[in-house]
Amino acid sequence: MTSRAQALPPSRIGLISDTHNLVRPEALDYLAGCDAIIHAGDICNQAVLDALAQIAPLTVVRGNNDTGEWAASLPTHATLTVQQVAILVVHDIADVRGDPRKDDIRVVVTGHSHKPSISERDGVLFVNPGSAGPRRFKLPVSAGILTVEGARVHARFDLLVQ
Repeated sequence: MTSRAQALPPSRIGLISDTHNLVRPEALDYLAGCDAIIHAGDICNQAVLDALAQIAPLTVVRGNNDTGEWAASLPTHATLTVQQVAILVVHDIADVRGDPRKDDIRVVVTGHSHKPSISERDGVLFVNPGSAGPRRFKLPVSAGILTVEGARVHARFDLLVQ
């Protein structure tokens, strides 16, 4: 008799970006219960990261507005693997180097534009959770969830405020 390896439960990864020094209670509520959180830059203050770290482990990249001593040690690119899915995090999609598929990247998480979007290109899922910080122009205030189950991945974004 052979035994099957038990499948891991789905992992919920919270996606947030462009908080610009604002930690909305709606964002904290939205991210509650996540297994991990990715912040795709433009944090603007260590206190934002401190608040998010109370919820789940963080993966963070530095955005173009993250300056000063507190941000000096933040990387511009980060990779992590959740179950069987490799994820690349950069603030600006223009900073994605080369072809992510060559590094077996399945998901690229970005910020910068403040526009939430999800698209798939050549087998790579590109996710921008939008901005969870101060409203900019008429763009939505949003965040996202990445659900990973083995090698399968699904992304969504949701409005935090109307």
